[in-house]
Amino acid sequence: MRPNVLARTIVSLTAVAGIAAGTLAAAGTSYAAPASAAKTAVSADATILATENFGLTSAEAKNVQGWLAEYWGYTGSIDGQLGTNSWKAFQRCLAQYWGYNDSIDGDPGPNTIKALQRLLKDSYGYTGAIDGIAGAGTRAAFKRFAA
Repeated sequence: MRPNVLARTIVSLTAVAGIAAGTLAAAGTSYAAPASAAKTAVSADATILATENFGLTSAEAKNVQGWLAEYWGYTGSIDGQLGTNSWKAFQRCLAQYWGYNDSIDGDPGPNTIKALQRLLKDSYGYTGAIDGIAGAGTRAAFKRFAA
């Protein structure tokens, strides 16, 4: 075989293999999981993302959850993971006393953190800006709160 013919043969075989692989990959998509399974997977990921301890150990987070259960209607498990329900209870506290004026949605976003920083500034040694960023100073003061 001449080099030119050999090169064309290799290119042709590579193209055929690529087309066959693409066809098999496309055929596999017709057997995708039902929409309900896809929604379940997304919900599980959202739950994982909603857990935010801001540097607290599990034991410290359990202290916070115990306080939330005693005073702010938290009914979830005391598991050391500040998830959506923990943050909803905390947002109720922050709304009543610390200027939180957003929805009670369990998302510890910037508005929740700003209200938390006001609480921490008042009694737990936080000296930083009320900026909605859970930096080192916020985390250190949150640990003092949880102790």
